[in-house]
Amino acid sequence: MTFRFTLHATIPASPSDVYDAWLSSRSHRAMTGSAAARISGKLGAKFTVWDGYITGRNLILVPGRRIVQSWRTTKFTKDDPDSQIEVLLRRAPSGTRLTLRHTNVPDGHFHYRDGGWQKSYFKPMRRYFRARK
Repeated sequence: MTFRFTLHATIPASPSDVYDAWLSSRSHRAMTGSAAARISGKLGAKFTVWDGYITGRNLILVPGRRIVQSWRTTKFTKDDPDSQIEVLLRRAPSGTRLTLRHTNVPDGHFHYRDGGWQKSYFKPMRRYFRARK
């Protein structure tokens, strides 16, 4: 069994800045605090972030608006299919309204929904973009 969830965050940057940082190895490392990230803005490109903990491929890219990636962690079993994330970016009064849809998540991996995304992405992203102003 798998499950899905949706999370929202407001990031103090423009949608294009969030999009560009997400898909840049250097900026992805800086905005998340991860020591290693290899990621690009090329459709179909493979990526690895969080020191190899997360791997995947860019499936759909709409500059400044939408990122869809296959997504798996080293905690998935070999029989678990890849999950998928969709990152939607919309301009908001205080920056960007980020909507994250994470689907096909293996049963039992509730920590991604229950604080993992907030701790590893949203909170450090807010710090990163505030420091750049």
